[in-house]
Amino acid sequence: VRLCSPSSAAGPAGGWEEYHVPVLRDELVRWLVTDPAGTYADLTLGGGGHSAALLDVLAPAGGRLVCADRDGDAIRQARRRLGTHVESGAATLLQTSFGRFPAALSRAGVGVGAGGAPGEGARLSGVLLDLGVSSHQIDEASRGFSMRFEGPLDMRMDQASGELTAATILNEWSAAEIADVLWRHGEERLSRPLSRALVAARPLRSTAQLASVVKAAQPGAPKELTKRAARVFQALRIEVNAEMDELEAILAAAASLVRPGGRLAVMSYHSLEDRRVKRLLRSGATGGDSPPRDFYGNSLAPWTPLTRQPVFASDAEIEANPRARSVRLRVGERSSHPAPEAAAG
Repeated sequence: VRLCSPSSAAGPAGGWEEYHVPVLRDELVRWLVTDPAGTYADLTLGGGGHSAALLDVLAPAGGRLVCADRDGDAIRQARRRLGTHVESGAATLLQTSFGRFPAALSRAGVGVGAGGAPGEGARLSGVLLDLGVSSHQIDEASRGFSMRFEGPLDMRMDQASGELTAATILNEWSAAEIADVLWRHGEERLSRPLSRALVAARPLRSTAQLASVVKAAQPGAPKELTKRAARVFQALRIEVNAEMDELEAILAAAASLVRPGGRLAVMSYHSLEDRRVKRLLRSGATGGDSPPRDFYGNSLAPWTPLTRQPVFASDAEIEANPRARSVRLRVGERSSHPAPEAAAG
């Protein structure tokens, strides 16, 4: 969940104007910005909180921020919140997914490196990824992301594109396919009995119905049943939006986007995301723990981890915004070494 603290309870009809302070705002700005006159990218614009905080530092120094999100609602609302910065040229808004971001960035006039090799083409001084679904999307009942509100089983981050919804998976896919989704994306140990219960309950039409079926499928304490339902919602959302594929695409491309000395900051909210980020910063690839080395044993990794352990929200921030409890921030600095693919080529 991409997190912001609302200034008032948003509820199912909450508006973007209620957004207040994004999670780890000050920590993120300190870790990410090394050159206030540089060009940065926030690839998860959401409510615009992190972008606004970054622009407070960048704009006065002549810096620039590329703000991207796959959700058209986020782009439209950002034109209001960040309108002055957009008009001045300090902010550029792009509606695009992670996988398509490098091409969209190039079309916007910001060059990137070729073949993963840093150099003249790698222009960004830093990239921010605040993963998952935004608080506004969670609190908007019509999006179908939350079991707290009655809503359709949609779960698309971009409702203007893509035909796959949670309803399609739950009502048309086989029990084996649903079990695979629950295991891979929710790490749910009861994936098989849950999938059979979901198939038996067809047709499934609403978030409330989905949560009810999941909680009734297997016995458990109330707290555990709620966590189980949350894992099911997470797994379906990740599958609908191909989140792991999108994340791996942008993590692989990041080394060609960021100049040497620039930084990559990633805020993750569950182990599936954090595991990939940790491996990338250590080895240069999401699937390995050891970096490539030269003949003398020196690391050739394209990233140098700056946070050996993730940065967590403070107790005070968690008390003000309980959703901040699960956030983990990891930061890496771009080295002078090419990405592993480029080195291998």
